[in-house]
Amino acid sequence: MKKLINDPATVIHDALSGLAAAHPELRVDLDNRLVFRAEPPAPGKVALLSGGGSGHEPLHSGFVGAGMLDVACAGEVFTSPVPDQILAATTAVDTGAGVLHIVKNYTGDVMNFEMAAELAAAETGTTVVPVIVNDDVAVQDSLFTAGRRGVAGTVVVEKIAGAAAEQGRALDEVAAVARTVNDRTRSMGMALTSCTVPAAGKPTFELGEGEMEIGVGIHGEPGRRRAELAPAKEVAAMLVEPILADLPWRAGTEVLCFVNGMGGTPLLELYIVFDEVARILAAHGVRIARSLVGPYITSLEMAGCSVTLTELDDELLTLWDAPVRTPALRWGA
Repeated sequence: MKKLINDPATVIHDALSGLAAAHPELRVDLDNRLVFRAEPPAPGKVALLSGGGSGHEPLHSGFVGAGMLDVACAGEVFTSPVPDQILAATTAVDTGAGVLHIVKNYTGDVMNFEMAAELAAAETGTTVVPVIVNDDVAVQDSLFTAGRRGVAGTVVVEKIAGAAAEQGRALDEVAAVARTVNDRTRSMGMALTSCTVPAAGKPTFELGEGEMEIGVGIHGEPGRRRAELAPAKEVAAMLVEPILADLPWRAGTEVLCFVNGMGGTPLLELYIVFDEVARILAAHGVRIARSLVGPYITSLEMAGCSVTLTELDDELLTLWDAPVRTPALRWGA
């Protein structure tokens, strides 16, 4: 195992310490593994909280900041944060307007966030509304989920819901926006290689030199099928066609097109994939209104990519364009 770490047992602590050193606009609670904005939420603002297993950086800690999350909880690598962490984060950011939990659809995450929400309501009277992200079209159920997995669409939900919260909307309105984004978002990924969890010290799964996994999950879970290595043009079709078959659309539909890198694939290749995706969408009469390309929800050093499409309307487009200032995503004022 070749990794730039000190000790597998201290990976999360060391990474969060580095995040704090690099970004003074954040406040990091190393004991509880929480990442906050340095400035607390303004009174009356709905707070956004998300989190999950580490190893997917910049998700979630890299999206804490103006226009997105107020706090992120970091679990062990590929493991949900525990209820006590989520409870501490929830009560810390509640200004009285309530807290939105954005949760990827994995059994452990859903259970732990639900438990923390119940404890917050009982102990402090905090109102929590959860939104479960389940954008992966690859499989309906897996070893870790009931229903579809939450993958790269989580970034889109966090950005657009974050913009709605920044406008001062009420909790039920922000939650409704988040659910709309989730309902209009579909994703599918693929892998060229496995990744190695530091504590395990060996690859999560094996892929032959001429093989790829189509529909892989962000923790290395199996996808739809194992296939022979193919050119980017064919890979793009394998990812986009199932999304279009599942996403209600018509000629002229406008989408956010997000090509995400899994951690080990360079931008050079991601832009080649984006170009092929754009050709496929144009042939179907789907217009790319906004784009995002890069490694925004990774799987450690896994080589591969995913494609996410979100059907946009005027409101969602405006919220996507709204200013955002986080370590990993920033534009506007």
